[in-house]
This record gives sequence, structure tokens and C-alpha cells, in this order.
Amino acid sequence: MRPIHLSRSLFVLACLGAFAPAHADTVIDNANGYTLNSKNELVRFASLAFDDKGRIIAVGGANEVAAKAKNARHIDVQGKTVLPGLIDAHGHVFGLGEMLTQLDLSTSAKLADAVKAAGDYARANPGQAWLRGGGWNQEIWKLGRFPTAAELDGAVKDRPIWLARVDGHAGWGNSRVLQLAGITKDTPDPVGGKIVRDANGNPTGVLIDSAQDLVTRVMPKQTEAEARRVLDRSLQQIAKMGLTSVHDAGIDAGNDRLYRDYADNKKLTTRVYGMIGDVGKDFDELSKKGPLKTYANDVYALRAVKLYSDGALGSRGAALIEPYSDEPKSHGLLFRKSPDIYGLMEKAMRKGYQVNVHAIGDAGNRQILDGYKKLVGGTATGPLRHRMEHAQVVTMEDIARFKEIGIVPSMQPTHATSDMNMAEDRVGPKRIKGAYAWRTFLKQGSKIACGSDFPVESPNPFYGIHAAVTRQDASGKPAGGWYANEAMTLKEAFRCFTLDAAYAGQQENSLGSLETGKWADFIVIDQDLFKMPAKDIHKTVVLQTWVGGQQVFGAK
Repeated sequence: MRPIHLSRSLFVLACLGAFAPAHADTVIDNANGYTLNSKNELVRFASLAFDDKGRIIAVGGANEVAAKAKNARHIDVQGKTVLPGLIDAHGHVFGLGEMLTQLDLSTSAKLADAVKAAGDYARANPGQAWLRGGGWNQEIWKLGRFPTAAELDGAVKDRPIWLARVDGHAGWGNSRVLQLAGITKDTPDPVGGKIVRDANGNPTGVLIDSAQDLVTRVMPKQTEAEARRVLDRSLQQIAKMGLTSVHDAGIDAGNDRLYRDYADNKKLTTRVYGMIGDVGKDFDELSKKGPLKTYANDVYALRAVKLYSDGALGSRGAALIEPYSDEPKSHGLLFRKSPDIYGLMEKAMRKGYQVNVHAIGDAGNRQILDGYKKLVGGTATGPLRHRMEHAQVVTMEDIARFKEIGIVPSMQPTHATSDMNMAEDRVGPKRIKGAYAWRTFLKQGSKIACGSDFPVESPNPFYGIHAAVTRQDASGKPAGGWYANEAMTLKEAFRCFTLDAAYAGQQENSLGSLETGKWADFIVIDQDLFKMPAKDIHKTVVLQTWVGGQQVFGAK
């Protein structure tokens, strides 16, 4: 494979991973280009031109485009495939950066691996007062239970170590953590949370959902320098993955200040559509002037709110209407009573914000659908395209209500292939029919906004497209796909990571496709996405990433 030619200036830019000023119109030549248009048609193109402000001025054949950009510089991509930049409609930018700078347990195959990694990390970081990390999954370890503080004490006893579960809805700490947080046999479970206990009622070291707040409130606060390092690492990884826009699902005032600063200084190398986490003190501060629809040439927006209905399926925190099939005494957890969560939703709506609520279990989804039904009309906020984040396990009758009320299902395809080892155990053969039900949603006309929920899953969007199309993991299991009747076509999966993700952020007129007048957000990849075997989609490698006509990543 011949390397793509880059000018010296572009090579330097790729290495820096930052914006540089554009000077003239630019034409991308000799492209094997694909984009959707506003009619949902898959369009081919050979050339793409954009102006010095990063707006597309022509897309099509070489001669046609050259005629509209006569004095442009030309970049030959030598027949490589060019696609619109991909959009992750649900990620956690700072969480990704933290995972990249802390202990990562996502590859630990068994409990012993995780314990050893914790000990190694502690020895390698003697100056850290608190040791942090995450990514563990007791389902992969085949424990049949959660890990314990005593097991973690075997690796780290002198300092607190706190490790988030892969979904972020549970945390595992050693005995020092429990001591510092003041968690004892007499500590009550907080509303919306659970302290996992042994047969004698003693805390075992794992805290679920809001119970984690007992620990996080005694942790040292992150410094701005640390936050900047975290954001830098995350942005580098995001650009490498070919993501040109991310919907950040839950930010605070400090995150907002950094985003604006990075945007002002042309360091924000992906577009960020921000969701304010909850409607408390930070919301009151950030919403004084109302939603921020666009900032710094559409690099940043802050016009949504993120709320939570329930927990996650893996930790049995997702709220179910009927008990868990594998734990008949538990229904999971609704975080708030309906009047309370509806009050929060209405507060955000009255201020003009899109409301995006995390709901995984069928009870969680039903509670929030009832709230949307009650509130959307009265607040006249239907045009804001309120969303359900995850919409993971939904009754068949409630799926229809998404379309009726006008709620966007914001879903993560890799959740299905990550959860298939336990999901049916949790909910049984009947409820699983409404779980990860992409085809059912699409058939009724819902637009699915696809994402990954990184760092819960990899931020690589080609993993998501692969999962959406095959319903299989990277090893090709299970044969034929897991409940393959709910799979997407390749075109649908491509759309849910482009135009429909942009639609969910109210940005489809400027992002999501390569059309005249839109931003020149695009990627160059090593394979033809629309001709390669579906089983190999996850192997796709991004060679270049461009945002607003400026290259922010180039493979070495």
C-alpha cells in the first residue's frame, strides 16, 4: 500500500494534532468518497473542495470540483476512501482521558489479573495519595459475585484505591477507601444507590450508583492542570479514532470553562455538543444566558441537560418492571421518584434545554417516557428533540411511544455485543425482545443516534458500525449474530453515526454529511467501508482526520 502524500506543513500539523491556520481553498483529489445526502441517498464523489474558513464549496467529480476552486491547493489521497467525519452521540470526554491516564482494567480476564495490575500500578506510582482506575467487569471474570475490598487489600493496603466498574455504575475500593469514606455496617444505603454487603451486613467494598458519592466526596479534587492533561489525552485519542464530533454526556462548570478556553485557543480538535450534568448549582450558573447554541465556529455547543433515571444492567442497577430473572428479589433502582425527576426535566425544558435522560431498564424507560408525555406539550419543547440515552431494555409497547412522543433513542451498538454474555440472564427470553432493538426502532421511523458511551466502550466508531451490522463481537461470535433480526444495514449504521447523530444534536444542517455549505469534517480510511466484508469493519484504520478543513490527525 503506497503512503498518502502529505506536504511538510500537513505532516507537522498531523504530528502536533492541533489546528493550524488555513490559507486558501483546498481540494481533496482522487478520493473514493462516500456521503449521504439530505434525501438519505448514498452519494459517491472523487473530489471535495473547501474554502479557507473550512466550509465545503464543492463535492463531486474532479473536473466539476476543480472548476469551482480554480486557485486551490490540491491534496491527492491516492484512491483512499473518504467519509464524513463520524459523530459519537454519547461519550464522556474527560472520563476517556482519565482512563488513558489511570489504571485500565478493561483487559483483565480474571480477578487475579486485576488485583496484580492494581499492585503493579501502586508500585509504579508511589507519589499518588489516591490510586484511581476502572474498566473491571465481574461478568467476564465469571465470579458470580462482585469483588471485595479484602481481595484488593492483598495488592494495596497502605493507600486508598478506587476502581470504577466498566459501566461507571459501580465502584470497587479497598478497606482504606471504606475507612476514609466512613462506610460501616451502620451506614444506610443512599437514595438511588446500594452498598454491597456480606451475610453479616458488613460492606464488602463495592458501591453501586449513588452510593459511590460516599467515596467521591472525600477524594481530592482534580486540579486544572490535571484536567488539562486529561482533556489533551482524550482529544488525541478521539481524533485518532476518526471522530469529528462528540456529544459529551454530563459536564460541569469546570469542564465548560476548559472547553471554551480550548475553543478560543483553537485547541478543541473535535466538536463538542455538551450536556450539563443535572440541573443543580452548575446548571444554574451555566444557564443564566440560556442554551449556548454555537461557539467558535460550531466547535462547541452547550444546549442540553443530562439526567439519570436508573443504573446499569451489569450491576443490576437498571430498573425493571418485573424482577431480575437471575435475582428474583431485585427490581434494580429508580434513582428518583417520578414527581422529582419530572420536576428536574421541566426545569431544564423551561430554560430551553434539550433533555437527555439515561434510562436502561424497562421501568426506567417507562418512567421517563411518562414524563416526556406529561411535559413536552406543556412546555412546547418538542422541537428540541429530547432524547433517551441508551434505551436499552424497553417493553415492546413503550418502543412505539418513542415515535409517538417524538423522543430520539440515543443508543450504543457495542453495548449489545458487550452485554450479550449476561443480558438475557438478567431479563429472560421475553424481555430480551425489546432489548437493543435497533431494527424495531428503525422500522417505526425513529432516528437512532449512535455512540459508544466511551470509556465504557472503546471510542472507535468502526467497532460500533461493526456491532450494528453483524450483532457479533470481534471474534465473529455468535455465528449468525446475536438476535440478528435487530441488526442494521450498513447504510443505516453509517447514518446513525453521521446524519442522525447530527440530528440528535440539532446540527444536521452543518454536520453529518459532505455537502456544499457544511463544515469540511471528514476522514480518510484504509479500506472501502462499502465493499469490504462486514466481519472486517472493526479492523478499519483511520489515516487522516479533518475538522473544519484542518487536519487534526495523521497516521505516521
